[in-house]
Amino acid sequence: MSWQSVPQYPQYQDPNQQYNYGGGYPPQGGYGGYPPQGGYPPQGPPQGYPPYAQGGAQPYPQPYGQGPPPGGYAPQPGFIQPPPSAGGYGVYDDPESQPKNFSFDDQSIRRGFIRKVYLILMGQLIVTFGAVALFVFHEGTKTFARKNMWLFWVALGVMLITMLSMACCESVRRQTPTNFIFLGLFTAAQSFLMGVSATKYAPKEVLMAVGLTAAVCLALTLFAWQTKYDFTMMGGILVACMVIFLIFGIVAIFIKGTIIKLVYASIGALLFSVYLIYDTQLMMGGEHKYSISPEEYIFAALNLYLDIINIFMYILTIIGASRD
Repeated sequence: MSWQSVPQYPQYQDPNQQYNYGGGYPPQGGYGGYPPQGGYPPQGPPQGYPPYAQGGAQPYPQPYGQGPPPGGYAPQPGFIQPPPSAGGYGVYDDPESQPKNFSFDDQSIRRGFIRKVYLILMGQLIVTFGAVALFVFHEGTKTFARKNMWLFWVALGVMLITMLSMACCESVRRQTPTNFIFLGLFTAAQSFLMGVSATKYAPKEVLMAVGLTAAVCLALTLFAWQTKYDFTMMGGILVACMVIFLIFGIVAIFIKGTIIKLVYASIGALLFSVYLIYDTQLMMGGEHKYSISPEEYIFAALNLYLDIINIFMYILTIIGASRD
């Protein structure tokens, strides 16, 4: 019998009447699927099986249930294919999934930002108080600074230029390595000015001021981290207090006396203590109303450094004025 006389295998009907392999798309080839893919007529008998009714062999293909299925794996009786999900095929729908937010990522970025700020601040403080110790305890450095007062004015000019550049120019404080160069120059100039200013006081007074400054700054930092009060909303009040304080400082230049020096230094220490809490909470972010961008790590370190340095200088002034 010729191949053309091979009877067509019957159409398979699914019990749920949802699948019809006889029409539409041809079934995918499983093991020995027939007819072959692509819709082309076969060129000869299938390989690996004897021709139809030769040598007593049973014809191939056979109806479903007596041999291999027409194509792929046939669905079992009672099986109902689930409808496709809204996300398309291949989407895994986790019933326990919860809405995702990026708070963890934000907190991770903020922690890295805080670590970077405190590392930069620690380096600045080491350089500054190292310079103070050198000027206070080394007589040769102290004599050199007194004989070359022009270095004081040069350092003052460098300090002002670098500080204003970082405060006013965003590209200067954000672009690396320009921001580190400007911060290094500012720190070196400020350290020289602090060392020259500390030479007017006795070593014991300087050490006492350093200890008090460390204790005050640590206590204020812990308070800023633990308190529920939001100091970031006090920016306008602090600016107004700073303007009044500067005007009072100009008046205090022309009015000599220990009392006015003590009052001025006490107000300055209190004002910059509040500024330290304000700048710390700006750096923390979180639930506070205002926060500083993680890209402004140089600016955040600069603010904290200036707060600590001013607290130290005003505490040293109070100690020196009480001595007089």
